[in-house]
Amino acid sequence: MPAPGYHARMEPSTTSVIVDTLTRAIIEHRLQPGTKLAEQKLADHFGVSRTLVRQALFQLAQNRLVKLEPARGAFVAAPSVQEARQVFQVRRMLEAQMTRELVRSITPAKLKALREHLAHEKAAVDRRDAARRVELLGDFHVRLAELCGNEVLAQIVRDLVSRSSLISLMYQRDAAAAHSQEEHVELVKAIAARDEPRAVRLMEEHLLHVEENLALDRPVPTHDIAQALA
Repeated sequence: MPAPGYHARMEPSTTSVIVDTLTRAIIEHRLQPGTKLAEQKLADHFGVSRTLVRQALFQLAQNRLVKLEPARGAFVAAPSVQEARQVFQVRRMLEAQMTRELVRSITPAKLKALREHLAHEKAAVDRRDAARRVELLGDFHVRLAELCGNEVLAQIVRDLVSRSSLISLMYQRDAAAAHSQEEHVELVKAIAARDEPRAVRLMEEHLLHVEENLALDRPVPTHDIAQALA
């Protein structure tokens, strides 16, 4: 008969453990983009079935951290830096106008929602919670779009943020993340003051800073799964 703790480890939460462990290994740069994630090696490492590993890899693929290739398997995603720069270029153009629209339609209720979001951001930055930090810093821009009341705009911004978030997740420095959060605070202040020129300038500069502060010269991580997850 299995030990009492056995079933607890084999419940769906086990998939979350695998997802969380691999996510940390990727964002902490212990697994290099392009590394093959062999199902059997992962199953042996975690002491679970390949079915659970497959579920975890599918979830990571949904999060755009892993790429699943037919007949080849799963690999750590390798986002193109050139693509990221193009995404940021489009975001600067789009989000400048979005900021103008929000300044013109800002209300106390909208400001309250933004300030609550800023508080969650700061908490994640202070905890050095990289995954949650990147999620919230990206969601800030989606929230701005949603508060404009234009669902089409919100969907476009959501897609652009998703396409750039993996780059940030993998390459954003901790100090840059803290600075990014501070820029969000200043942007909200400008929006609250209905200072449209300043708010637009802050948004454009903020997105440029995010792009410029990607650490693309990190040491090469290991391709060895066992070593990376140790």
